Amino acid sequence: MEGSLSIWAKTAPTVALPELSGEVQADTCVIGGGIAGLTTAYLLSLEGQRVVVLEARELGSGETGRTTAHLMPPDEWYHGIERDFGSVNARLVAAGQMAAIDQVATIVGSEGIDCDFERLDGYLYSATGAAEAIRLECEAATRAGLETELMPQVPGLPFESGSCVRFAQLAQFHPLKYLAGLSGCIRRRDGRIFCGSRATSIDRVGERLHVDAAGGRVVARSVVVATNSPFNNRVVLHTKQSGYRTYVIGVEVPRGSVPRMLLWDTGDPYYYVRLESSAASPGHDVLVVGGCDHKVGQDHDPRHRHDQLEAWVRQHFPMAGAVTLRWSGEVMEPADGLPFLGRNPMDDNHVYVISGDSGTGMMNCTLGAMIVRDLVMGRENPWADLYAPSRKPFQGVTEFMQEQVNTLAQYGDWLRGGEVESAVEIAPGHGAILNRGAKKLAVYRDDGGGLHAMSAACTHLGCAVSWNPAEHSWDCPCHGSRFSADGSVLHGPANTALAAEELDDDEAGIQPVPGQRGSIERPPR
Repeated sequence: MEGSLSIWAKTAPTVALPELSGEVQADTCVIGGGIAGLTTAYLLSLEGQRVVVLEARELGSGETGRTTAHLMPPDEWYHGIERDFGSVNARLVAAGQMAAIDQVATIVGSEGIDCDFERLDGYLYSATGAAEAIRLECEAATRAGLETELMPQVPGLPFESGSCVRFAQLAQFHPLKYLAGLSGCIRRRDGRIFCGSRATSIDRVGERLHVDAAGGRVVARSVVVATNSPFNNRVVLHTKQSGYRTYVIGVEVPRGSVPRMLLWDTGDPYYYVRLESSAASPGHDVLVVGGCDHKVGQDHDPRHRHDQLEAWVRQHFPMAGAVTLRWSGEVMEPADGLPFLGRNPMDDNHVYVISGDSGTGMMNCTLGAMIVRDLVMGRENPWADLYAPSRKPFQGVTEFMQEQVNTLAQYGDWLRGGEVESAVEIAPGHGAILNRGAKKLAVYRDDGGGLHAMSAACTHLGCAVSWNPAEHSWDCPCHGSRFSADGSVLHGPANTALAAEELDDDEAGIQPVPGQRGSIERPPR
């Protein structure tokens, strides 16, 4: 497991579900038990499809459980979308975002899901006081068909925000309570959900697709890969998007001292804010604040980013009390700013992906489920072409090239020295890279002193992983894969664990026991 828990993981119901065993038949197999996968499965179950969901760990244990669960406009501003994709597509983006919020609201209402769903206004303000940029964004968003308003100040804040854009009819919710509700709806419609069942391959056998997992196999007509970063697409999509870590803290504030709204700024780094009720501390709310993003595996010690978030909160919200929560998540940033929702490129026509959430996964993944449902059912969808994963990133080509240069540069880690000469230098609860000639080992010492050694080569495309002390994980700086301290997969595109290795005595730092010739003292394993 990762080294931190979100507010959602601490307050969500636990859904106990079985592992896959044997062969199961389905119309559609959905891989991934987050919002993308369960929304897709739910919508297809409404169409009468026999649906099977495979989740590698527990429902919501991936990025859905680590989001801040804003239902808000895309990270790419509307005046940028209008410039890069044209006014017609800007209107399509806006319509899709609002349709996704409406879809969540419809599901919550029709199924009676208790997930704290709440319609709210959202406010974008300039971190630098650049009023002209805010005015341009308001005008572009209005042209795109959104209900917006240019205002001189975000109402109710304890600091001067300057001019802002108000976006009406946005929303927030508790993502893991929502998933628990969706899973119940799917199973009531005879859908089957298996946890602890990591899909390892997708193969075409005659008229059917075979999805293999450790405990068995699902045989289906269609397969949807909804794993945030698709494991079945080894190269193509991963040249068009990049993994970024984003950081979150929860801070107690007196109830009523901060208005219920969604808030985000234009800064670099940027910050985004929402409010959540606190059951643990009566009379208080939890101010959930996120930001300070960086590419996965490209910060030697990212713990300072939580400190940076806290400093920003104390500067802007002087009534803020104790920091009660710290966590982080991963978002996939597409080069052109729009997610990849639909048929997997260079693959079977009946394999679909939902990826490239770009920090607004609750909306993009819901929209992706709507698109994939229509494609599976053979219907036209107004957003399918715009978000097609096969599109080329002609828009954002500069960002695309910069990301490729950055990725290639990470392979240079194999030419650099290790961080430690032997495992003796690694403290309990920490990991480090140790050189073995031209090979690198990822070595972790657990709290009991036991050593866990693995190849440092990411099992996706061989980049060298690095230790993340904030989450006690091994992170790949090339394509965003992440592994637990003992090497198991936390996040794709890698789909197999880091290869286990044995340390020799010098690497382990084993010393002879005094007075006993030839006897050695081996650290516990």
